[in-house]
Amino acid sequence: MAVGTIVWLGSEVMFFAGLFAIYFTLRSTSPGLWEFETEKHNFTFALVNTLILVSSSVTCQFGVFAAERLQARSTGWKPSQWGMVEWFFLTYALGAIFVSGQVLEYATLVSEGVTLASNAYGSAFYLTTGFHGIHVTGGLIAFLLVIGRGFAVKNFGHKEATSAIVVSYYWHFVDVVWIGLFLVIYVLK
Repeated sequence: MAVGTIVWLGSEVMFFAGLFAIYFTLRSTSPGLWEFETEKHNFTFALVNTLILVSSSVTCQFGVFAAERLQARSTGWKPSQWGMVEWFFLTYALGAIFVSGQVLEYATLVSEGVTLASNAYGSAFYLTTGFHGIHVTGGLIAFLLVIGRGFAVKNFGHKEATSAIVVSYYWHFVDVVWIGLFLVIYVLK
């Protein structure tokens, strides 16, 4: 299962590399457009949203540590006693907040005239961030499945722990892709 996921993530790297290539190609053909459109971004909002997603990678990893201890659920209220389920619920919440932030940003940009069809910048921005958002949403669904599995089994074992670890590979990948997108879209104007 883990090897298959790593191979599949390799194909995802190529997919996102293609999206980055589209972004850079369109940017190189319309530098004035990029300068004008990127001024509409709220850098502080995007930075906070990015920090929320990156922190979800930390909580995800704590969930993996709990899964590796074969601890599905908490043994107390302190975070040091949390199991995989609690950490993954927190990860899910942070990921959902991130996606909600993306939706809010999209609504704001659309109200300012930046749409998928408005120009090359809108197309590149929504394609890259939209596909990323779809991947984050897929990760959220995967977390719900792993959490459900944690509740469904009588004895949380290595098979369930492996599922948690594999989902974390995907989540960390999605976070790293976002860091790249954030740097390209919001920092390198």
